[in-house]
Amino acid sequence: MQCRIFTYDIVTGERTHVHTSTSVHFEAPNWTAGDTLIVNGDGRLWALPADGSGGPRQIPIDGIPGLNNDHVLAPGHQRIFLSADDGHLYEAALSGGPARKITSDDARRHFLHGVSPDGTTLAYVGVDRPDWSTASLLTVGADGGGTTRLTAIGGTDDGPEYTPDGAWIHFNTERFSPGHAQIARIRPDGTGVEQLTHDERVNWFPHFAPDGRHAVYLSYPPGTQGHPADLPVELRLVEGDDWAAARTVVALQGGQGTINVNSWSTDSRRFAYVDYPATR
Repeated sequence: MQCRIFTYDIVTGERTHVHTSTSVHFEAPNWTAGDTLIVNGDGRLWALPADGSGGPRQIPIDGIPGLNNDHVLAPGHQRIFLSADDGHLYEAALSGGPARKITSDDARRHFLHGVSPDGTTLAYVGVDRPDWSTASLLTVGADGGGTTRLTAIGGTDDGPEYTPDGAWIHFNTERFSPGHAQIARIRPDGTGVEQLTHDERVNWFPHFAPDGRHAVYLSYPPGTQGHPADLPVELRLVEGDDWAAARTVVALQGGQGTINVNSWSTDSRRFAYVDYPATR
């Protein structure tokens, strides 16, 4: 097993190698204002310099089960919202310490992907245990109150993320074509659903740069079911709102773990990702 963390500069096209690991399976970078990448690995959270000048260090978070790769930085980048393997959402400081449990509904698994620009609301995928076909979009207050349903069960929705201005939530969904995920958007009140990509590839996890001028998403080969690992995938860049003109900027071996969460730098020039090259 090998995983490699890179950053990509959308101006120069330069890829920068940050770290390679053969011992910890790292996934899903976030990029802090302090130019630190936050990744999950082996059920824990880790931090490492985005310029590759140092190795990962584990963030000591207490009172939380093992983590999956759905974690989102809170505004200000001092705290982070997390999804854990018990199906619940948590909040913790990036410096470490005790975690705060946010959700309490044990009948549903919660997979976090977005936080509103003001930090008060979290957008997540709700899965009624144990049926993954029920995956749909909901929001909940960061304080644990006020759950709101955005999409009806039956669309197999995933990856909801707010635009920087809070006007839209972008996500991937199969509700337009069962078994074939495409990128769409919806208003935070659940209105105005609109399909944005219309191609033969299977498209997941749209992420906007902080300035709102670009987005990147993960594109799988035609016919892919779900978002598996270890496939030849592409990272596609969108300029403005022209989703039809998205272009491939990185082709790699990966998928699950590559870019599950927003990994843009605060200057909106670079994003981070993980690949998983095949080894003999």
